[in-house]
Amino acid sequence: MWCFSLQRRSLHSSLCLMKKTKSKTPAEQRWMQRQLKDPYVKASHQQHFRCRSAFKLLEIDDKFRILKPGYSVVDCGAAPGAWSQVAVQRVNSAGTAASACDASDPDLPRGTVIGIDLLNIPPLDGAHFLPSHDVTDLATHAKLLELLPHSRAHVVLSDMAPNASGFRDMDHEKLILMCLSLIDLAGKILQPGGSLLCKYWDGILAHELQDKLSAVFGSVRTLKPNASRKDSAERYFLAGMYRKQEKRL
Repeated sequence: MWCFSLQRRSLHSSLCLMKKTKSKTPAEQRWMQRQLKDPYVKASHQQHFRCRSAFKLLEIDDKFRILKPGYSVVDCGAAPGAWSQVAVQRVNSAGTAASACDASDPDLPRGTVIGIDLLNIPPLDGAHFLPSHDVTDLATHAKLLELLPHSRAHVVLSDMAPNASGFRDMDHEKLILMCLSLIDLAGKILQPGGSLLCKYWDGILAHELQDKLSAVFGSVRTLKPNASRKDSAERYFLAGMYRKQEKRL
C-alpha cells in the first residue's frame, strides 16, 4: 500500500507538470520535460526530499563519511532545505537515526544542523533555520557562534549559488567569491580537522579557490556527483582536515 501510494503521488506530480507545460515558453517547456524524465526528481518525490540536490550530498557522504551522528553542521544557502534534510538524518539531530537493525537508536549522539539563507526555508524537525540571513554578514557569524555547541562546527556545507545573469564568466566569478567567503566563515566556526563542502562552477578562477582551500585544509578533492547533470559546469570541492589558523597581531 505504501509503495502504491508513492507511485500514485509520483504519477500525480507528473500529470500536474504536463498540464502546466502547455502554457509555458519553449525554454520553460524544455526544463519541465527534463524534470519529468529526471530519475532523481522522481526519487526525491518518493523519498520525500525537498529537491533532487539531496542525492548529491547523499552520494558524497556515502563515499567520504563527512556527516556522523553527533556532528554539528552549518548548511549555507540552505533553501529549500534538501541538504539540511540529509544532514539531519546523518548527524541524528532529530534523534531518529537508525541503527544497523533499522530501528531508531537512542544511544546515538544527537548532532546539530543550522541552515542559513536569504530566502525563507520551511521548518524542518531537527534543524534550526536562519532565513533572511546573509552568510557573509558578521551578525550572522555571531548568531552561529551562539547557536553552535561550543561555538564550533564539524562541517560547513554550501550548495548556494548566485541568481544566474546569463553571463557565464560573471556568474562563475560571483560563485567563486561566495565560496571564498566560506573560508573566512570557517576561520570563525570550523573546528580543527573539520570539513568544508562547497559548490562552484568550473572556470578560470577555480584554481584560485582550490589554492586558497589548500592553504588551510589538509586535503582538497574535486567532485562531480552522478546526480549533477552531465551538461552542467557544476562541481564541488570537498576540503578536509581543517588547520585552524592562528591570528597574527
